[in-house]
Amino acid sequence: MVHISRRNVLLSAAAAGATSLLAQSGTATAAPGSRPGLPAEPTGHGPVGVRWLEGGAPAELAAGTTWGVPWPRGAFGPDQAFSLVTDAGDAVPVQSWVTGWWPDGSIKWTAHAVSGSAPRAEGYRLEPGEPAAPEHPVTVRTSGRRITVDTGVIAVAFQRDGEHLVEFVRRGDVTIAEKGRLVASRRNAADTDRPEEIKTQAFTGSIDEVTVEQEGPVRAVVKVTGKHRRNQRGWLPFTVRFYLYAGSEAIRMVHTFCYDGDPERDFVSGLGVRFDVPMRDQPHDRHVRFAGQDQGVLAEAVRGLTGLRRDPGEAVRAAQVAGQATPDPATWDQRVTSRLHLIPAFGDYSLSQLTANGFEIHKRTQRGHSWLRTGGGRRARGLAYVGSPSGGLAFGMRDFWQLHPTELEVTGAATDTAQATVWMWSPRAGAMDLRFYHDGLGQDTYEEQLEGLEITYEDYEPGFGTPYGVARTSELTFWALAATPDAERFSQLADANATPPLLISPPEHNHAAGVFGSWAPVDRSTAARERLEDNLAFLHGHYLTEVDQRSWYGFWDYGDVMHDYDRDRHTWRYDVGGYAWDNSELSTDLWLWYHYLRTGGPEAFRFAEAMTRHTSEVDMYHLGEWKGLGTRHGVQHWGDSAKQVRISNAGYKRFYYFLTADERLGDILHELVDADRAFLVLDPGRKLADEPFDPDPEALPLGKSTDWGSLALAWLTEWERGGDEIAHTKLVNGATTLAALPNGWAQGGTTTYDLTTGRFTGPAEPSISIGSLSSVFGLIELMTELLQLVDDERVHEQWIRFCRLYNASGDEQREETGSDWGNLNLRQAYSRATAYAAVRLEDDELAARAWQELRTGHAGYPEDHPFTAERVEGTDVLNPVDEARLSTNASAQYGLAVIQCLALVGDHL
Repeated sequence: MVHISRRNVLLSAAAAGATSLLAQSGTATAAPGSRPGLPAEPTGHGPVGVRWLEGGAPAELAAGTTWGVPWPRGAFGPDQAFSLVTDAGDAVPVQSWVTGWWPDGSIKWTAHAVSGSAPRAEGYRLEPGEPAAPEHPVTVRTSGRRITVDTGVIAVAFQRDGEHLVEFVRRGDVTIAEKGRLVASRRNAADTDRPEEIKTQAFTGSIDEVTVEQEGPVRAVVKVTGKHRRNQRGWLPFTVRFYLYAGSEAIRMVHTFCYDGDPERDFVSGLGVRFDVPMRDQPHDRHVRFAGQDQGVLAEAVRGLTGLRRDPGEAVRAAQVAGQATPDPATWDQRVTSRLHLIPAFGDYSLSQLTANGFEIHKRTQRGHSWLRTGGGRRARGLAYVGSPSGGLAFGMRDFWQLHPTELEVTGAATDTAQATVWMWSPRAGAMDLRFYHDGLGQDTYEEQLEGLEITYEDYEPGFGTPYGVARTSELTFWALAATPDAERFSQLADANATPPLLISPPEHNHAAGVFGSWAPVDRSTAARERLEDNLAFLHGHYLTEVDQRSWYGFWDYGDVMHDYDRDRHTWRYDVGGYAWDNSELSTDLWLWYHYLRTGGPEAFRFAEAMTRHTSEVDMYHLGEWKGLGTRHGVQHWGDSAKQVRISNAGYKRFYYFLTADERLGDILHELVDADRAFLVLDPGRKLADEPFDPDPEALPLGKSTDWGSLALAWLTEWERGGDEIAHTKLVNGATTLAALPNGWAQGGTTTYDLTTGRFTGPAEPSISIGSLSSVFGLIELMTELLQLVDDERVHEQWIRFCRLYNASGDEQREETGSDWGNLNLRQAYSRATAYAAVRLEDDELAARAWQELRTGHAGYPEDHPFTAERVEGTDVLNPVDEARLSTNASAQYGLAVIQCLALVGDHL
């Protein structure tokens, strides 16, 4: 049984009683070297066991793996080194760096990387100490226009300008691949409109800048930015990172592009990564491989020697099928040898996954001739190979079938140079159609738009449903192999590509480190706890089921879930205005990440990971005037006219960053530090305003709860990571000036925000203005963490009072604030606020009240809610489904409330 101290706000003895950042220094930056108060003698920490997320010891890694580990406050100073050993005591080369800091300058988060060539075990021990050195450290050398990374097995040359991001990939003197480049194509009209003429243009990625972000000894990272260009046009800006590990023959690639076209005329019809692969052996010794579903592998030769009218010999056939060099043709049956030129050589192959439930493989001899259907299946793992016994390239994409329409293509394998292409958007599919889905329905005025909101819950405004500035990130892996792999190893590579192995620290250690606020590992020690744990498990499991049975897949959709359900049609309201895609509404992301923290389960991590990838890219803007804002829930991810920081919320993303050290998420978190600038160009209250929008940078109409909470989470994260002083200043100034208002976060009247300082100004007389959404977009979770860092009595007092009064009686509210707070909604969600106040005030009655609020289930799930699913089949549905009485708003907030109430006042359950 897990025992939790009620005094411990962050539910960790190691984090309790934290000294304040204000008490240390009003001007301290997040850089560890400038932080005062670093413990002269850090307390240290014992070994931490880490294990593979999916369990067991994986046969292959996707180049290597990188993971994050938290540490209690004061445990380690900034110069601490870490070592890694297997459970059996074998040293493992590891590279470590700091990704987060406590206010006193001690280490809060570290990242660690091991190579795919490192000793593999089911478990490891991470502990203080000098790391083992890799046998072949990765090295980085810059010379002229080229940056060369050598892993000891392969050398990869990156060009610093031009079109070829990768000049060559070599094993010794053998070039395995070269001229690695980005390719894209555009059409001027939508295929589905059946225009009289469709024009297609091809674009190639062009390099703007190349940066070496890490140089080893275990891991090197090269970042490339640029645009896709054709003649004078440059568009579809990209950021690509290449990851190489010591002793590894693989390259991991993380590819991000932003859409910056005109959706009425710029229809992306192909988006891919292409390498040239030299073909050195005879066509009958050239091999093509595709990974199918499960362990399936299609293994073929460019010029097949099996099934012929004349038999070349059993040894010849066996060698070709195994991917080995065939014996000298002089030893074959000469009736075959003399007629080799009459056997067609199939130089082009394609595996296309155009839907989540079907892939097909085709091949042809060469361009200008027809394709033959080779085979098909349901869900391919997304890996292909082209090469020979003298070397070849395996190339693939993660989440291949989930992010359809995708394709793996080999062309020219019968010539001296094959081309291997990973299509993130397959040219065999229709072009991307990112246009808004209706004509506006006559909603030309704000009055009409508000009427539309009343019926479909869609907040429409002409021109606001634009995809300009949204992004998508894809993860790819390439293996430069010395020879054609046998079927078993190729299948293992495909597994690593589809689900890259990840090391994790256990929930118990993460909790003891005191990170991420109020949560605790799963505890089924009593019947009452077990009932709640069962409810949480059902909710999470049902949404996992829904992803598949509702097919929530596709390039722009995968990772998100739907907002609300239509029981009449037995489907989610995918076509009803604001009830369709969830887009992080009411903190679904937070719920999924806390579920993972508590359970440590692989399905929980992968579910939350996919959502973070989606919501941080597709649901927010990365370019243009709305950069840093997200889009409210709707039929299209970017379609609603409400552009909000509560959707782009950094608090939803920081989990994944700290747990994996993912650089792309790091970029996005940096973007969000300045998201408050968007309030200069967009008035969130424009449809209800009486006066024209005339923004004053020193007095912006920025919301003190949902808006500020989202911004403050970005500043907190930036400060934790070692960011600049501005983020820290705004974080502290916002908290202290909001607390200085007569009624703090519940204060009414006109409150304004200073963009430069982060300070709020408001009325001196107490009044009340509070909405039910104020704290359900991460504000509660933010303040739980922030209050252990800010030693300002007024901040503590005002926030605890807010938590205590939200669900209090009108009489209590009037007595303390001068006003009744009104008929507030989401009272079950705010039970966790009551629980927080109970802990801080050591108030048993408040603790009991929190559980009563949870059980009552106002705007959520009451105690007698059926956490069950019923089978619906036959003519009532397109496909049989398991249906449950759920809405995503209620599920997310119920999940968060239960998790935090269990952690805070579980002893009162």
